[in-house]
Amino acid sequence: MSKPPVASVSRAEALRFWLKLGFISFGGPAGQIAVMHQELVERRRWISEKRFLHALNYCMVLPGPEAQQLATYIGWLLHGSWGGIVAGTLFVLPSLLILIVLSWLYLAFGDVPAVAGVLYGIKPAVTAIVLFAAYRIGSRVLKNGVLWAVAVLAFVGLFIFKLPFPAIILGAAIIGWLGGRLAPERFHIGAGHGGGKVQAAAPALIDDDTLIPAHARHSRARMLRYGAVGAACWLGGMGMLLAWFGWQATFTQMGWFFTKAALLTFGGAYAVLPYVYQGGVEHHQWLSATQMIDGLALGETTPGPLIMVVAFVGFVGAWQHQVFGPEGLVLAGAVGALVATYFTFLPSFLFILLGGPWVESTRDDLKFTAPLSAITAAVVGVIVNLALFFAYHVFWPQGFAGSFDGVAAVIGILALLALFRFRLGVIAVIAACAVIGLGVRLAGV
Repeated sequence: MSKPPVASVSRAEALRFWLKLGFISFGGPAGQIAVMHQELVERRRWISEKRFLHALNYCMVLPGPEAQQLATYIGWLLHGSWGGIVAGTLFVLPSLLILIVLSWLYLAFGDVPAVAGVLYGIKPAVTAIVLFAAYRIGSRVLKNGVLWAVAVLAFVGLFIFKLPFPAIILGAAIIGWLGGRLAPERFHIGAGHGGGKVQAAAPALIDDDTLIPAHARHSRARMLRYGAVGAACWLGGMGMLLAWFGWQATFTQMGWFFTKAALLTFGGAYAVLPYVYQGGVEHHQWLSATQMIDGLALGETTPGPLIMVVAFVGFVGAWQHQVFGPEGLVLAGAVGALVATYFTFLPSFLFILLGGPWVESTRDDLKFTAPLSAITAAVVGVIVNLALFFAYHVFWPQGFAGSFDGVAAVIGILALLALFRFRLGVIAVIAACAVIGLGVRLAGV
C-alpha cells in the first residue's frame, strides 16, 4: 500500500535532513547525487524525478561542486534563500570540521597503520559506488539510442582522446541543441526507468506539474539584492584579508586563488584538482606533491564534496608557512581551511540564487532542456570514465607494470555485490569495506 503524498516539509525537518546529508554524503559527486536521489526522490518524495534531473542538469554546467549546488538548489526550491543557504552550508560544514581535525592529525602525528588500513578498504568501495552511481543515473537518463550514443562519445572522448571536460560538455550541449530541433522526441527530460512508478504511487511535494513557488519566480529586485549581498560578502572577506595581512600574504593569496578556482574551472572536483595542484604545489608552494595526494585520499574518504580537499590545502599551507608563528600552527591551519572553503563555495550560492528562477522558468522549454538532457547523458560517460580511473589506481597501485592488487579487487567486487544485488546503503558499504581493509592490513596480507 503506497504512502499518502507529502503535504509539506517544515524548516526544522529540512534542517535535520540537510545536517544528516552533510555527514553521509560519501562517494564523491556521483555518490552524493545518488544519495540525494534515493533520499529526496524515492524515499521522502520531496521532489519529483523530472524536477530533480532538471536541477541536476543546470548544476552540471556550472563551475564548482555540482552535488553541493544541487543540494543548494533543492533547498532553495523548498524554502527560498534560507533553505538554499542552509542546505549548501550544511552539505559542506561537517566535511570542513572533519578535515580540519584530520589535517591536524596528519601533520602532527604522521602516518598511522590503522588509518592506512581503513583507507585501503575504502578506496575499492568508492570505485564501486561511482560505478553504481553511473548505473543508477544512466538507467534513468539513457532512454534511447541517441542519448546512449552521447554517453559513449563522452566516454571515448575522455578515455581515449583525453579531451578536457569543458569540451565534452560543450559538445553535448551542441548535440542537444541540434537534436532538440531535428528530433525533439529524443531529448525530452522525463522520469526514466523506474522513476515513473515512484511518481504514480506517491506524488512528490514538488511534482512535475507543481507551480513555481513565489520565491522561485524571476524578480529583478530580488536578483539585484542577491547580487549586492554576494558582492559584499566577497569584497568584505577580501577587504579584511588585505587590511590585516596585505596582498602578498598567504591568506590573501589563498582567497584570490580559490576565487579563481571556483569561477574558472568547470566539470566538478576532478576538473578543478589539476588547477589546485598546479597553484597550490607548484606556484604558491603551500604543500608538496605527496601531501596533495594524501589530501586527496582524505577528501575521498570524508563526507561532503571532494573539492573540500581545498580545506586540506589551506590548512597545510598556513601551517607550513607559520602564518601565526610556530606557536600558532593549529590556529593558522584552521583559518587557512576556512579561507579556502569560504572563497571556493561562495560563488556556488550565487549561481543558484541568481540563476535558479531562470532555470525554473525554462523547465518546459525544449530549447533549454534538450541541451541539458544531452549533457546529463554525457555525464554518465564521464562517471564511467572516472570509475575506470579509480579502478586503475586502486587495483594497480604501481601502474600496469606493477602487480595487480587482488585483495583490493575482491573488496571492490564485494562492494559491487552489496550495492547491486543486496541494495545496501552507501554508508553501510563504506563502513564494511573500511573494517575489511583494516583487518587485511593488520593481518599483514
